[in-house]
Amino acid sequence: MNLTEVILEEGKKLHCSEAITLEELAFPFGTYPITKKSPLELDVTNEGDKKLKLEGSISLEAEVPCDRCLDPVAVPLDISFDLELDMKLSDEERHEALDESDYLHGYNLDVDKLVYGEALLAWPARVLCRDDCAGLCKVCGQNLNRKTCDCDRTDLDPRMAKIRDIFSMYKEV
Repeated sequence: MNLTEVILEEGKKLHCSEAITLEELAFPFGTYPITKKSPLELDVTNEGDKKLKLEGSISLEAEVPCDRCLDPVAVPLDISFDLELDMKLSDEERHEALDESDYLHGYNLDVDKLVYGEALLAWPARVLCRDDCAGLCKVCGQNLNRKTCDCDRTDLDPRMAKIRDIFSMYKEV
C-alpha cells in the first residue's frame, strides 16, 4: 500500500480496507495456519511534520495445538492497533531508534508484515482446548480426554524412590 497520497497533504485522512495474503503465522515457536481472516480496516492520518498515525483492526483465526493434549484449537485473534510513524526517519534511523517497523519501506506499507507483527503481540500465552483438559499420559502418550489408560503416572521426588521401594517390598509379603 502506497502512502504517498497521505504524506503529501497535512491533515489528510485515508481509510482503506485491505485484504491480507497471509495464509499462516510462522513464529520461532511454531507455524500455525490461518483458517479465517477479515480484511484489515486501516485509517491513516497525516498529523503534520511528516508524522502519520495508523489505526487499524483485523480479525483472524488460527489453528493451534492445545498445550496439554495437542488437539487442534481454533484461536480467534481480534487485533487492534494505534501506531505513529515518523516519515522523516530513514530505514536505518528507525532501526537505530529500535523502532521495529519492518513493515514500512520508503512510502510503502506492507500490510502483511504489519498484521504479522501485531498478531505476534496478541498471541495468547497458553492455548487449551478446554479448561479441564486432562492432557496426555506421560507414560504411553494416550490423550486422556478421549480414553483413560492403566499406566502408573505417580510422580515422586527421586529422593523418595528408596522409601517407595521399601513400601513395595512389604506389599509383596
